[in-house]
Amino acid sequence: MRSEILVNIDGEEFRFDLEEAQPMPHDVARKWLDDQFTAMECEPLRASGKLLIADKVIVVARDAGKAKLADPAWGRAFAAAASAALGKPVIRIDTDNLSVSY
Repeated sequence: MRSEILVNIDGEEFRFDLEEAQPMPHDVARKWLDDQFTAMECEPLRASGKLLIADKVIVVARDAGKAKLADPAWGRAFAAAASAALGKPVIRIDTDNLSVSY
């Protein structure tokens, strides 16, 4: 089964192929995203402060920026966490339009 994460940020696309990767457990993925959200001092997308997991994936990708997404270790960890947290093998994250599609 095809497994990849595509991230569009500032008009540039980053592709992470997870075909050969060991899947990340769901709880580990959520913790990894939580830790990144906190470490980068991310802000929720919604004024209410409610943060859906898809929102967290978008915000972490956006705030990580091109530099972190281009880092092979960080980018691959992000892709594995996003895939496991959202429970989908193929995900397109568009930080410019604040959207996630499967």
